Amino acid sequence: MNTAIIKYNAGNIQSVLFALERLNAPAVVTDDPALIREADKVIFPGVGEASSAMQYLRERRLDEVIKSLEQPVLGICLGMQLMCTHSDEGDTTCLGIFDTQVKKFDQGLKTPQIGWNQAKQKRPELFAGFDEDPYFYFVHSYYAGVCDETAATTEYGLSFSSALQKKNFYGVQFHPEKSAEAGQILLENFLKL
Repeated sequence: MNTAIIKYNAGNIQSVLFALERLNAPAVVTDDPALIREADKVIFPGVGEASSAMQYLRERRLDEVIKSLEQPVLGICLGMQLMCTHSDEGDTTCLGIFDTQVKKFDQGLKTPQIGWNQAKQKRPELFAGFDEDPYFYFVHSYYAGVCDETAATTEYGLSFSSALQKKNFYGVQFHPEKSAEAGQILLENFLKL
């Protein structure tokens, strides 16, 4: 199996690579559209800022590539947010794969939300093998609203989408690559799709 990690101006790619290596699932980090299209699985990671990340994707036409993919695609953190319709961060028009908007947490809440929080499962694909709702590691100041494509929710001042799913597209707000055993199980589930 060959996995592509989309390279763009966002951090955390190395952590994702290490997590896949622990699962004996080597990956290539690339912004080459041909390599991304040929991959069996695609991971769209991200720690960064929405408007500059979308600008990078558009300049290289990676926005069109991502939307056209038919194999399983997993967006992580900023990657998931960029798969939504719009982000308040930099007033950014995003990819529009998931029909929900990304908002900034209310000013009354401490941001970013950093630490472990529970994902309440709504759809089984990424969450197979969990007897109870698992805890994952979060670091974020923006959240995707709950919608028809919500695959898991998490509470932090309000209920938000901690996982999204539409056809072959999956997204998680938390960092599975930093979420110990729970994250490893989730990544394994994605690789088995």
